[in-house]
Amino acid sequence: MKYIVVLSDGMSDYPLPELGGKTPMEYANKPNMDSLASKGEMFLVKTVPDELSPGSDVANLAVMGYDPMKYYTGRSPLEAASIGVTLAPDDTSYRANLVSLSGECDYEDKTMLDYSSGEITTAESAEIIKTLAESINTNDLKLYCGVSYRHLLVKSGKNSDCELTPPHDISDKPIKEYLPKDELTLSVMKKSYEILKNHPVNKKRRAEGKHTADSLWIWGRGKSASLPSFKEKTDLSGAVISAVDLVRGIGYLADMEVIKVPNVTGNIDTNFDGKAKAAVDALMSGKDYVYIHLEAPDECGHQGNAKLKAKSIELIDKKIVGYICSELSEKGEDYRIMVLPDHPTPVSIKTHARDPVPCFIYDSRFEKESKSIVFSEKNAEGKMLDPGYRLIDYFLERSEFN
Repeated sequence: MKYIVVLSDGMSDYPLPELGGKTPMEYANKPNMDSLASKGEMFLVKTVPDELSPGSDVANLAVMGYDPMKYYTGRSPLEAASIGVTLAPDDTSYRANLVSLSGECDYEDKTMLDYSSGEITTAESAEIIKTLAESINTNDLKLYCGVSYRHLLVKSGKNSDCELTPPHDISDKPIKEYLPKDELTLSVMKKSYEILKNHPVNKKRRAEGKHTADSLWIWGRGKSASLPSFKEKTDLSGAVISAVDLVRGIGYLADMEVIKVPNVTGNIDTNFDGKAKAAVDALMSGKDYVYIHLEAPDECGHQGNAKLKAKSIELIDKKIVGYICSELSEKGEDYRIMVLPDHPTPVSIKTHARDPVPCFIYDSRFEKESKSIVFSEKNAEGKMLDPGYRLIDYFLERSEFN
């Protein structure tokens, strides 16, 4: 028996006028998801506890079967695990985004133009982070390069507990009221701005009409994290496929195989075909469970682009869900596949929401005969699984739905 989770990050949404009153899930042409949902079962899942923020960190932990209330120590420690940074007990890690800011003279007067610096490439970021590290790194402060705009800052010793705001929560807003109150953190952000003004990468991007990487934005504070082994927890051999350090980090901490696919970006231009093939190859090579994380719908939601979000769902349907099911059926493999978002990323607000998310489970051994149903937020209503970390036991046929 093979188990596949297709986690379409941020896929669920609210009805949108530009889509004729439909959500992107309703608007998208996704015959594979709709058919599987019609022949399986569909319901809602509460992936984010009321006490925690609706981030991909919290929600992906829950979907993988780890109670966020027990295991969540912050976002950045998960990313540190992926990058290979071991945190000491007195270390505090932070996510450090490269962001685009408006051109006002005073840093405090600027506006958040783009939380991703125009989806800057990892190669460009590596040059920028190398330059910044030369000036920012000290014995107690270290900057590490991640993927695209997502990077890591580690502080040793005493830490401030001031509030830190995710940059994707303040798109198009003045940054003044969201700046950290901690003097050291703010000084790092301001210093990065001065260093990056005339950086060669930014000069090139400016000439090409692209958003520039104007500043580090520090957020996502956390302490060292650990997770029980997925194998010991489930008695299954598992693998994770993702473009982002956050999800890879969960895989590493859970002692799962983290499969790195070439040319993955975490956006709509990612290597969908490569991810799907890697998943099938892993399953046919002995893995029992594969968790495939697709970031594209979330990025489109943050960008406020409804049509592109619908397009990303169509690509996932065709290139991931359709391909995997076809390949496993041709090879005569029994399988259960589960498709869901981790949280909504509504286009109308350009950030995460905590609403329960739609989910379907299809089992190739037990097809239901049913009229065609669209896999959507509304059609999943009727029953809900809460808390979300119990979902994995139901998916793996270890518990009842209650």
